Amino acid sequence: MKHVKLIIGLAIFLAGIILTPGCSKKSDSSSGPSGSGTIPVVVTVTYSNVLINTVDVSGNVTSDGGSTVTRRGFCSSQNNQNPTIQNDTMVSIGNGTGTFTGTVKGLKGQALCYIRAYATNNNGTAYGNTFSVTTIDTTLADIENNHYHLVQIGTQVWMAENLRVTHYRNGDVIPYVPDPSLSWTVWHDLTTGAYCQYNATSKIPYGLLYNFFAVADSRNLAPNGWHVPSQAEWKIMTDFLGGTTIAGGKLKETGFSHWQNPNTGATNETGFSAFPGGQCSFTGNIGNMGATGVWWTLTELDASSGYSLDLNYNSSIADPGANYKTSGYSVRCVRD
Repeated sequence: MKHVKLIIGLAIFLAGIILTPGCSKKSDSSSGPSGSGTIPVVVTVTYSNVLINTVDVSGNVTSDGGSTVTRRGFCSSQNNQNPTIQNDTMVSIGNGTGTFTGTVKGLKGQALCYIRAYATNNNGTAYGNTFSVTTIDTTLADIENNHYHLVQIGTQVWMAENLRVTHYRNGDVIPYVPDPSLSWTVWHDLTTGAYCQYNATSKIPYGLLYNFFAVADSRNLAPNGWHVPSQAEWKIMTDFLGGTTIAGGKLKETGFSHWQNPNTGATNETGFSAFPGGQCSFTGNIGNMGATGVWWTLTELDASSGYSLDLNYNSSIADPGANYKTSGYSVRCVRD
């Protein structure tokens, strides 16, 4: 009887061993369950078009690790040298293997940024090599060491202040007409570059008023690496802001410190801080400070006229137009 009980007990013990599930290690972000594959292989290929707030980056998922890549993209940080999707800024760019490109946004100007590609499958997330990139400065100096704040709008970088330089890039003086209204025939008959200003104290913050000949002069009044925008470049900007009917408001400085009431639609959400520097007519009459800001483009209409962009105190429109080349208007420069 004892032998029977011993046999039955042994049978129960062996059955318990057979039926008890085996133990397995819990997977983490760098490995998966046995036999299910591995994490992907991803490379951060290159970066380009480094601006104030954005950098374009490309990556390549060279292997899916035996499981579909469900998410890929880039992560970035201006503090962490090894950014992750859990703790840092992330941009997703589709799924699957192969090359991909995207734009890392929300960066700060003149700052070191760490960027690397990532790819995720059901086994975890893999990271590519890290690039360190320094974004461009948020200020600019001209040949006279006048300093200007800068702003990024879309993929363009603009001056956030009106130009006030009195020399061309090569150091040549831009002629000054001190009172165009008293010597209007001199101003009106000019066929070469010149500038004037609204009054003795208007240079800061309103800037100077240049004729078209100064803007178009081959000696260039813009700082190195910059230029006066063409009509097409102004259009790129206003299109990015939703079109000319609302772009003016997004460009104008808010409040009534410089713009007259009601300063319609002004939000300055771009940081462009457009100032109403007034204008000098082709006959030499200076006026409209506080009511109007007019900025030259580099685009010529005909032998006597060039294109410009107008903003007004009572409108949110960014109004493209054409005016006589002997008119005096403000200038904003855009990065090459």
